[in-house]
Amino acid sequence: MIRIDCIDIQIIKCLKENARINASEIGERVNMSVSAVIERMRKLETSGVIRQYTVILDHKKVGKDVSAFISVSLEHPKHNDKFIDEINKNPEIVECSYVTGDFDFLLKVITNSTDTLTELLNQIKSIPGVSLTRTLVVLSSTKNQFSVLPELKRKD
Repeated sequence: MIRIDCIDIQIIKCLKENARINASEIGERVNMSVSAVIERMRKLETSGVIRQYTVILDHKKVGKDVSAFISVSLEHPKHNDKFIDEINKNPEIVECSYVTGDFDFLLKVITNSTDTLTELLNQIKSIPGVSLTRTLVVLSSTKNQFSVLPELKRKD
């Protein structure tokens, strides 16, 4: 685990708010030189703390009006790898988590309509080993964050 201090957290917070912010603006906010900010950002990137910079779309504005969570049970863990391979091929499945409980995987999907959701469900159900699915359609989202800021370890 990499050691992160309060300056690193401030830099990450700036990038979380706007990944396109430049190092000079971050430097002004955290009271550091541009070169020091760039060095810290490189350290966070090379250590894997910062995995990528990305764009967050408004899905409704690009015609993706339906979000859903699909719980999936597999007959046997021997099907896990093939299932994951098939899931990774579909761009409308934006998250796939291996979970505990009554189901094996939890998928988050974003698609055009209930018709395309039906097609997607049929594709998932046809993957070898899938024994059961349960779908929850999202009516609205009140919070949607992609990262959690680290906390400083306190010395007692």
